[in-house]
Amino acid sequence: MRIRLMALSHIKNGANRTQTAQYLHVSRRMVNEWVKRFNAHGLHGLKEKNRSGRPRALSTEQLEQFKAYVLSHAIKPDGGRLKGTLMITYVEREFGVTYSLTNIYRLLHQLGFSWLTSRSKHPKQSEEAQETFKKIQN
Repeated sequence: MRIRLMALSHIKNGANRTQTAQYLHVSRRMVNEWVKRFNAHGLHGLKEKNRSGRPRALSTEQLEQFKAYVLSHAIKPDGGRLKGTLMITYVEREFGVTYSLTNIYRLLHQLGFSWLTSRSKHPKQSEEAQETFKKIQN
């Protein structure tokens, strides 16, 4: 909206549409469109319109449930890692939606996760033994 208002301001101050487009680094066609919409509908005509497109496959509640699943299963007490293929299976089983591996990783990124694998823990690992080992003098 700010750029659209700046375009109208430049035109009002005497710049032509080509100069305005060059100054704002947009196409002249867009400047023409904004002026046309402003003349027809005023400031309301400059507002961003709803974009069509494919709706999300998972609802907000389902995304929250998936996020909770990832958080609770990311570090397994018995060792091992949460893999993308396991998350695909979970989403298919719980929500009936099929995702590819690439889209599962994209979905994780949208939920605020970064795909860094943590070091797995051996099931017989002992925290006490590790702390004792760290205290041994070289």
